[in-house]
Amino acid sequence: MEWYAKWIKPQTDTGDVCPLFQKYFFLEKPVKTARLFITALGTYEAVLNGSRVGEFVLAPGWTSYEKRLQYQAYDITNLLEKDNHISVTVGKGWYRSPMPGWSKSSVQEELKKSPAGLLAQLEITYEDGSVEYTVTDETWTFTESPVRFSEIYDGEIYDASMECGSSSAGSGSRDYGSAKPVCAFEGPTHTLIPQQGEEIREQERLTPICIFTTPKGEVVADFGQDITGYVEINLTAKAGETVELSHAEVLDKEGCFYTENYRTAKAQYLYICRDGQQSYKPKLTFFGFRYIRIDQFPGGTSAAKPENFTAVVIHSAMRRTGYFNCSNPLLNQLFDNVIWGQKGNFVDVPTDCPQRDERLGWTGDAQVFIRTACMNYDAEKFYTKWLADMMADQGPDGRVGHVIPDLLSEEPASSAWGDAAAICPWELYLAYGNKELLSSQFTLMKKWISYISTHTETEYLWTGGTHYGDWLGLDAPSGSYKGSTREDFIASAFYAYSTSLVIKAGKVLGEDVAEYEELYTKIVAAFRTAYPEYKTQTECILAAHFHLAEDCRAAADQLATMIKECGVKLQTGFVGTPYILHVLSDYGYSELAYSLLLRKEYPSWLYPVTKGATTIWEHWDGIMPDGNFWSADMNSFNHYAYGSVADWIYSVAGGIRRIPEFPGYEKVKIAPVPDERLDWLSVTLDTRHGKIYSGWKRAGNVWRYEITTPVDAVVVIDGKEQQVTKGTYLFYSEIERA
Repeated sequence: MEWYAKWIKPQTDTGDVCPLFQKYFFLEKPVKTARLFITALGTYEAVLNGSRVGEFVLAPGWTSYEKRLQYQAYDITNLLEKDNHISVTVGKGWYRSPMPGWSKSSVQEELKKSPAGLLAQLEITYEDGSVEYTVTDETWTFTESPVRFSEIYDGEIYDASMECGSSSAGSGSRDYGSAKPVCAFEGPTHTLIPQQGEEIREQERLTPICIFTTPKGEVVADFGQDITGYVEINLTAKAGETVELSHAEVLDKEGCFYTENYRTAKAQYLYICRDGQQSYKPKLTFFGFRYIRIDQFPGGTSAAKPENFTAVVIHSAMRRTGYFNCSNPLLNQLFDNVIWGQKGNFVDVPTDCPQRDERLGWTGDAQVFIRTACMNYDAEKFYTKWLADMMADQGPDGRVGHVIPDLLSEEPASSAWGDAAAICPWELYLAYGNKELLSSQFTLMKKWISYISTHTETEYLWTGGTHYGDWLGLDAPSGSYKGSTREDFIASAFYAYSTSLVIKAGKVLGEDVAEYEELYTKIVAAFRTAYPEYKTQTECILAAHFHLAEDCRAAADQLATMIKECGVKLQTGFVGTPYILHVLSDYGYSELAYSLLLRKEYPSWLYPVTKGATTIWEHWDGIMPDGNFWSADMNSFNHYAYGSVADWIYSVAGGIRRIPEFPGYEKVKIAPVPDERLDWLSVTLDTRHGKIYSGWKRAGNVWRYEITTPVDAVVVIDGKEQQVTKGTYLFYSEIERA
């Protein structure tokens, strides 16, 4: 891409007001094709002759801006007229908003100093073959836009009363006051890359299920679902009247509006009306919410009606590929919550949560969920872009940050978080079979192993350092967010696991991995010497799942005993929970795994469902049995990590299992594991090679299995393997009863 455009900015600083850049141009010849190439330092919305350009909201997306800034290319041929007007509003977005709100970030502090910059280039090819460019330069102008304020955490203010009519050039364009000069500046050019990730788009629209008044007299609309997006308002009003909305995920136990868990994020928007019928939705920011409080409304808040509000769901434009259904309504709701949790947190970056003053691409959350994510949706393009940012942000010594983009670059790496550098590329390869993608990320993987090897206090283990441990483990000592599993144990276990993945990736790529094989052997030996005994559920899980124990079955037996002794409850956190059901079912405890999955009392996956959850919670008891909240400062109700349980549902309960030698489901193993507490269950995966279906149901004293495979498969029923070619098959087996 050859750029003739210049970066432009307002000649005078507009403060919190978003500038509106404008250009008029005239076409004298018939146009064959026209494209707009554009990006900004912030989020932008481009309008050509009164029509929005493209469907990408929050463009140009969120990347590691110091190293990578995406630009977009739009076909605008059908939007052109003889007289044309293009306008672009630029907000702060992720680029220049104050974030993260809960912690200082020197990276973000530098970005905030950047101007509201715009780079745009219209490439117009005429019917006679000639090409003309209209580019950002000093001939453009700007005005203050009606967007008076827009930031990621705090929301948006829009003054529609500024809309004072249409100008003569270009239908639907608006005049917002006297045009002011722009100036060119040395904006980023060497960091520009074409659009790599999925576009963020509007996906669904929800109407309120009700509007009610709380015991405090607040007027609240309930959309019935915790989402990520914004509210579109539709009303008739007089100029100067206002609509002010606040956002929340939950109500408190008295049924009142609750926002403490948003911490410092204001999550509000204010709309100042013009005369007449009008509609508006935020242009340059987003919110995480289920409820809105109507703080101001023309005629008083009691005048607000459900038809005045529509919740617009946004997320990266991924294609749904995984489906589940069963005879248990609570389990169906759990799976629905997993899907909504992914949609709400896959807004260009796999964030931890979409609502509070955080919304960061936490690597630990990403690595525990990526297998599930790639079953639920075709997420290859989404993760390819994010992993490219991880590679860009990886330190010269191999360090990988807690979050990507790495706004917390001063902090040392943590095990199980930084290990996303090895786990995510390998999981992406197994899901889609893209060897070129794995090759592009192999250096990232190797450098991470080098980081661990040079930042440990004990050779062949990872000891010392600062780690998150088994984050939010239920066996945490009083006053700690970390579980009781030894941090050095976790770090050393992941050191071994990540090294094993480098070996596997290297063999796929034909690389010499002899040194890593030797390193892995020494890590395992050192681990077994240092940790001959396991003290927590998570320690048993990691020792068995990563095949580090001298006797993995004994570790699994110990885990099963621990679970039973505490009342058939898990005590794990972010590190142990994703693997707990797998370890149980791998070593003959499938019934116990189902007992954990189907448990309704706290702590369990279904407990939040019984409390009305519509997404996955950060804490098992975000809302406790007595109706109080777990905490005010760290209590997200849309936090997808524990939704990783869905991969066990797909691959064990439903039985659709990957074969590593045949990545991308080129060949599969189908080994469903039924349970008498369910009457029937089915899963579907739409893979690169077609749709795989696996379902089972009870028929008297017999299990009836139906399997459809588009590829050759190994089917395992009652421990008996048989090879099948593509097609649909029925199998039967006796129900075993104790």
